Amino acid sequence: MTDADASLPFSDTRDFDDASRGFIGRLDPNVVRNAEGRVVWDNDSFAFLKGDAPPTVHPSLWRQSQLVAMDGLFQVTDGIYQVRGLDLSNISFIEGDTGVIVIDPLISVETAAAAIGLYRSHRGDRPVSAVIYTHSHVDHFGGVKGVVSQEEVDAGIPVIAPEGFLEHAIAENVYAGTAMARRAGYMYGAVLPRGPEGSVGAGLGQSPSQGTVSLIAPTDYVSKTGEERTLDGVRIVFQMAPGTEAPSEMHFYFPDRKALCMAENATHTLHNLLTLRGALVRDPHIWAQYLSEAIETWGDEAEVVFASHHWPTWGRDDILEFLGLQRDLYAYLHDQTLRLINKGLTGSEIAEEFRMPPALEAAWHTHGYYGSVSHNVKAIYQRYMGWYDGNPARLWQHTPEAAATRYVEFMGGADAVVEKARASFESGDLRWTAQVLDHVVFAEPDHVGAKALLAEALTRLGFGSENGTWRAAFLAGAQELTTGNFGTPTATSSADILGALPPELLLDAIAIQIDGPKAWDLDIATRWHFPDTGQTFRVTLRNGVFVVVENGKGDVTLTLTAPQSSIAGIASGDVAAALAAGLTLDGDASVLQTVLGVLDPGDPAFDIVLP
Repeated sequence: MTDADASLPFSDTRDFDDASRGFIGRLDPNVVRNAEGRVVWDNDSFAFLKGDAPPTVHPSLWRQSQLVAMDGLFQVTDGIYQVRGLDLSNISFIEGDTGVIVIDPLISVETAAAAIGLYRSHRGDRPVSAVIYTHSHVDHFGGVKGVVSQEEVDAGIPVIAPEGFLEHAIAENVYAGTAMARRAGYMYGAVLPRGPEGSVGAGLGQSPSQGTVSLIAPTDYVSKTGEERTLDGVRIVFQMAPGTEAPSEMHFYFPDRKALCMAENATHTLHNLLTLRGALVRDPHIWAQYLSEAIETWGDEAEVVFASHHWPTWGRDDILEFLGLQRDLYAYLHDQTLRLINKGLTGSEIAEEFRMPPALEAAWHTHGYYGSVSHNVKAIYQRYMGWYDGNPARLWQHTPEAAATRYVEFMGGADAVVEKARASFESGDLRWTAQVLDHVVFAEPDHVGAKALLAEALTRLGFGSENGTWRAAFLAGAQELTTGNFGTPTATSSADILGALPPELLLDAIAIQIDGPKAWDLDIATRWHFPDTGQTFRVTLRNGVFVVVENGKGDVTLTLTAPQSSIAGIASGDVAAALAAGLTLDGDASVLQTVLGVLDPGDPAFDIVLP
């Protein structure tokens, strides 16, 4: 244990008391399988998280993982229950006059079904009377068809979400979804063995489930702070919080139960401003402002605060302290990073010297188990300043592979560099060891000694990380260097996601897959009609650019009429399935095949630690 670790208040057990408060029962075993019998969730695999931290896990992360792995059905307050430890996120149940309102139905249909089954086994077979999505990330809607069917929603069960939900939920999983999903395999350690030398949890939750991702479009959108809904006799007051942890997000308050749901904007960790899997950079300034607004609006009356990850906080004083410190955390990161930017420091320089105030450092829930001060500071720099740090010597650098070849040649060849790196490794300078060996494996990817030593350096960096996602990334990189590319374990661009694409996003999804050079010589004009929305677009493919103009004028060689039922087939390039689902073609049908023929889909197994 380092001096910094020794200063942490390990004797403070309040989080363990809160995480176990209201426990009713658990799924035993806590293992969920899909219809084919494949395991999609196994929280029992984290049963090793007992006792003191082993030398291969940062003590603070070990403690956090012990807390997050605590699973089961818990009572939050009268009429409000949560199931925790059945996915990366929590699912909450609000009991109404005739049934139960479900908040954030997890990632997978299978885990959501298991969670509501656990709830009903203790609270009775209450029907679902409404569903609320707090925000547009897949771990908060993907399991919806495990708790309610599309037919039940069509028959009148409301699905409530913040304005912009559907666009952002789909866009995040389609635009750069392939790359995000591949990188998420590193970030969450999806294929790492569970244990003290492998995955111990991601800090925010133990791991994402790997079941069926579904989506049911909202039937009702909240667009303004102060809007109210009464669902199944339960009064709810909403606060919009867009541009925070998600581009579409909201908090809400239950006045009759004095319970405040903070979605994912106040959890027991420093969150990400730029997640390691990739995303739009989030705004810590407005994040802090929305936390202040929640404090001012409900801080004097709320008796419990709960969120879609981790455990609740009870009592007015503790709530005000918790929300206040969370607010100060994001505000301090924002303001101090900007101060240092204006002193001329770059993102990496700021990250190295940045220190949190003692009051924030002393609180467990401000620690970087999921986000980190280091990569959040760099995200703020990126948000305001972009990728270029102002030094023209770094304006037009070689690609990593080209630079690596030159570095290794300058330094005397691969064998010499590996020997020097070994000395750095033995001296404990693991960061430099990894940085140098990265050049060697990019210059000579088959150099056995370089790969082995880099894997060992990454492993030790992982063992020392307080941050769950850093640990997973380091160990995943080490595993791929040792055993090969593991691809993308979890795909979020499911049939439901693709099938829910609105016309604009479908056409955007096609545009970003066009192989520009391959399409340079094409000159094609088509018209796309979407009867479900009544929209019509004229689409041209010229100079390798797929241009979409709503109600555009001009001749076309093919008109496509695409009902929503055909969208998944079109998006996946399966014309036969699209035609069977109702797509009709009027004109030269070969034009569609020509367009599809120049698509270049993403690679879910692109290399990361090797060129």
